[in-house]
Amino acid sequence: MALWMEKGSEPLTETEKADLEAIAAIKESAAIELKEKGNQYVKMGKKHYTDAINCYTRAINQKALSDSENSIIFANRAHVNLLLGNLRRALTDAQEAIKLCPSNIKAIYRAAKASLSLNLLAEAKEHCQKGLQLDPNNEELKKLDLQISLKISENEKHEAEVSKAVAEAKELVSAIESRGLKIGKAMYRELTGLRKPVLDKNNILHWPVLFLYAEVMSSDFIEDFCETDMFSLSNVFAEDQPLPWDVENNYKREFIELYYEAGSGLHLPKEKLLHCLLEGTAASDEVGVGDEEKNAAEDLKQNMGSPKWIKVNERKTLHDVLEDPNFIIPGIPVFYVVSKQSSFYGKFKAGKWAPPNI
Repeated sequence: MALWMEKGSEPLTETEKADLEAIAAIKESAAIELKEKGNQYVKMGKKHYTDAINCYTRAINQKALSDSENSIIFANRAHVNLLLGNLRRALTDAQEAIKLCPSNIKAIYRAAKASLSLNLLAEAKEHCQKGLQLDPNNEELKKLDLQISLKISENEKHEAEVSKAVAEAKELVSAIESRGLKIGKAMYRELTGLRKPVLDKNNILHWPVLFLYAEVMSSDFIEDFCETDMFSLSNVFAEDQPLPWDVENNYKREFIELYYEAGSGLHLPKEKLLHCLLEGTAASDEVGVGDEEKNAAEDLKQNMGSPKWIKVNERKTLHDVLEDPNFIIPGIPVFYVVSKQSSFYGKFKAGKWAPPNI
């Protein structure tokens, strides 16, 4: 029985002592009754969980029970808070219960469970280990301890994946910068997805490359175009595989020319380039980028005049073409295929055709 009195207010007579003991007994009885009532509310279901918490709180506030008894009530309130999803309150109650009675297994279990739900994995593991030291055969604690270990393992694996993705993206940024290449806002994602260049062990870049037939906006795609390779169009545009939409046979190999758009879009700064290269990886949320680049790109697009087309020299390597300071690579290289035999050719060369806003 706990009896709270101010310093210097100790009873001087037997009558006063008896009165205080009677008050303490009433408070103790009320606390026990409130505890039991709270337990009944829990059994009655979710609609009465708030009533249960209220009863437990009033029982604790009686300040009439022993530490071990109050530990049980705090643990009970932690249980209800867990059921309601009040995870932080549940953890606080469980921790208070453990302070009052370090051997309270239910309190330890609930502290571990709340910590796990809050992703406080080190604390959750510590609570479980303490509980299993006290009760090595506790099946609930064993099961929870396994869940925590699996979660820790998953987190460590994710962190390793994030570190690897960031390291690879930084290597790519360094390789791109060392070559003097300029990367801009990605275009035609509906055709290319989140494909990105790959840096091999010999420090050579391999690019996914998109070829767009400007006249009809049909496309071809090369998954791996090594930067040291030349534009061998005979391999890309095979004579024995005519294009199904080219009924006039304008797009034969000898009539085809490749172009890229010069000075189009904005050159992404290093941080935003890193963000783009991390898209779709385990580290996609690690680098935050605002809307400045997007808004600026849209403003530039609106203010641009006729596009400037640069013809690709087939004798050059992909790297030679990409290093043109006027070539802002739209995420990955995009080349426009036109035919000298097509009526569309004059319109394209005159700058009267532009890529659709993406």
